[in-house]
Amino acid sequence: MSFATHTIEGAVSIVTLQRPERLNAISGTLLVDLHAALQAAQNEPATRAIVFTGAGRAFCAGDDLKEFGEQSESPAAIAEHCERIQQITRDIMFGPKLVIGAVHGYAVGGGFEWVLNCDMVVAADTLVCFFPEMALGHFVTGGVTHLLPQALGHQRTMELIVLGERQSAADLKALGLVNRVVPADQMLPTALALAAEVATRSAGATARLKRVLTSGLGPRIEEALAAEGKAANACFADPDTAERIGVFTQGRL
Repeated sequence: MSFATHTIEGAVSIVTLQRPERLNAISGTLLVDLHAALQAAQNEPATRAIVFTGAGRAFCAGDDLKEFGEQSESPAAIAEHCERIQQITRDIMFGPKLVIGAVHGYAVGGGFEWVLNCDMVVAADTLVCFFPEMALGHFVTGGVTHLLPQALGHQRTMELIVLGERQSAADLKALGLVNRVVPADQMLPTALALAAEVATRSAGATARLKRVLTSGLGPRIEEALAAEGKAANACFADPDTAERIGVFTQGRL
């Protein structure tokens, strides 16, 4: 079974994380499957907009810490895992089609990063987002060290990443990080309706708009991704990170 699927409804592609028993936590296999699903959606000729969502009770609970030993077993394994995570950011941000997040439950760590990478976001009122990286000795990897200061400023970005406080859908709306907040049962229909509206716009014009908006960001995002990747690689290899994650997985952090 694939951990990410691509389906088509008219002019809209739906990419769905399909690991609900683990709250769609990020594993190596999920990253491979998600990259394939996003590429399929971006390359589908009939698709004019993409909805990105998660099955089950959450959008994405972040890195699967039960796989930390496997992810960090060698410098090559660390580099591969970090690159696969960042490839998803590139798939979302630098593909030609607008990506609309339909997110609910938890969007944590890498899952929160992917929310911030979307072009528009419809949030269920159940949404809770936060960055646990600093507490665990990890590092953010989704270009957010560039994106968040642009949206929030330096101090608010530091607060959000360093303290890792939980942000509700209403909090995120007030910060300008999501576009709509709706009841959970209306999340996907609202996102699909928004995507259908996007699909009525000129495909050429919207693709050019996305390219223009991201072209200025492109070099800076790539620089941010490179710097984040270097920091994330170092954090994965740090014995302090292994100790912190060991404590967390035993329920004591």
